[in-house]
Amino acid sequence: MTRERIYLFDTTLRDGQQTPGIDFSVEDKIAIAAMLDEFGVDYVEGGYPGANPTDTEFFKHKRTQQASFVAFGMTKRAGVSASNDPGLNALLAASSDAVCLVAKSWDYHVEVALGCSNEENLDSIRASVETVVASGREAMVDCEHFFDGYKANPAYAIACAKAALEAGARWVVLCDTNGGTQPSEIRETVVAAIAAGVPGAKLGIHAHNDTGQAVANSLAAVEAGVRQIQGTLNGIGERCGNANLVTLIATLGLKDTYCERFETGITADKLQELTTLAHAFDELLNRSPDPQAPYVGASAFATKAGIHASALLKDPRTYEHVAPESVGNLRRVMVSDQGGKANFINALKRRGIAVPKDDPRLDKLISIVKEREATGYAYEGADASFTLLANRILGTVPDFFHVESFRVMVERRFDANGKLKTVSEAVVKVIVDGESMMSVAEGHGPVNALDLALRKDLGKYQSEIADLELADYKVRILNGGTEAVTRVLIESADRTGARWWTVGVSDNIIDASFQALMDSIVYKLMKNRDQVGLVAAE
Repeated sequence: MTRERIYLFDTTLRDGQQTPGIDFSVEDKIAIAAMLDEFGVDYVEGGYPGANPTDTEFFKHKRTQQASFVAFGMTKRAGVSASNDPGLNALLAASSDAVCLVAKSWDYHVEVALGCSNEENLDSIRASVETVVASGREAMVDCEHFFDGYKANPAYAIACAKAALEAGARWVVLCDTNGGTQPSEIRETVVAAIAAGVPGAKLGIHAHNDTGQAVANSLAAVEAGVRQIQGTLNGIGERCGNANLVTLIATLGLKDTYCERFETGITADKLQELTTLAHAFDELLNRSPDPQAPYVGASAFATKAGIHASALLKDPRTYEHVAPESVGNLRRVMVSDQGGKANFINALKRRGIAVPKDDPRLDKLISIVKEREATGYAYEGADASFTLLANRILGTVPDFFHVESFRVMVERRFDANGKLKTVSEAVVKVIVDGESMMSVAEGHGPVNALDLALRKDLGKYQSEIADLELADYKVRILNGGTEAVTRVLIESADRTGARWWTVGVSDNIIDASFQALMDSIVYKLMKNRDQVGLVAAE
């Protein structure tokens, strides 16, 4: 059976850039375009050349090797010829393979926003598309507010789509610009447009997520006949975002409802890099990936409940709709106060620690974890601290060093220039091989000072922790008041690229931080000796 082709159009660099708090540099855009190109999307829309210096610079060169590089802009203004329209000329000057023109398809917007007649708007669509086609580029038209326009004046919305096609557009994209259209309405409107003479093979869908249904609306449009989908990486975009192209790629590639009928340009091998792509994009944005993102989130294939974990270990299909490996993700049977023996056995196995189900030490470990989590510890988010705890109970952890005491001082004073400043100083006394050492350090805040002092001199282990760095630091207050219990999570990293989390809990934030810092260093020393996955010994 021959499958129909679905074309993937990424608008991260254009529509996604309208996300509050996101502002891509030229370098960012080059990097993201390369990621999308290498992954296998069909179209990469890069922005609006001529609208701002960044996009103008970005379009001085073609930025993709395989994907069609798309410039975005408006149709010509009414009353101005195509050759004299500065916006259209900027599009033609861009180094792109294709041009996507946004056109009004709701007569209300034609009157209010453009201030011209309906026929003048149609003329602008025709002339702009013809100009793009004459330049040798692939032309496409985004029919803005198409679904709202169709509700208000079906004949005119269809006329706008037909004007673009008759002028030579390869694609006419139906846009749910306000994001309020429901899946059943999307389906009915697409079916009506095709019945009116607009071929589905030339139709696309551009959905916004204002009702949380952008992915559902995109799939409804595909089922109704469209063959191009527009979206963004991780669903970024103005207001509530755009259709999440990551979710759509996985659904189209893995769900029989779609993959038996359709194919995309994403191979099975590339699909296994989907989680890497999604997380790499978040890393570029300097934000944490959404743990509950479909398919690619850290929690997408995670379970805490003991009965779920037990069934999951017998057959993953009991609680997984697809195999996590198919999108490059991992199964996580998490250690928590809700976990039964199956969770713990699986968690230990993944860390290279083998322990029989009837080993009494396993019961002891489970009991300690549940007791500690009741006081505020969170081992599901602190893999390294759990590994150390398991090794201490089921095996051994070398006594690398012993902290005799520590002290942290915070002083607020005026410096030599008369400026008010706050200085943090930490003193740590450590014993290594019977030798006592004291380190003093100043830092940007008490935790940073403590971190620097603790790692300043560990004797013979000092060179081993030279590449250890604190990558992230998170604090959560577990109850109210000044006597509140505090949980600290610390992410550490080293030059191998490995990253690990440790946890500390106390009614004193400095003490909680110190616990997490200690675990981080001990884990690093064990990691250096390949001891983080010790087999438990009787």
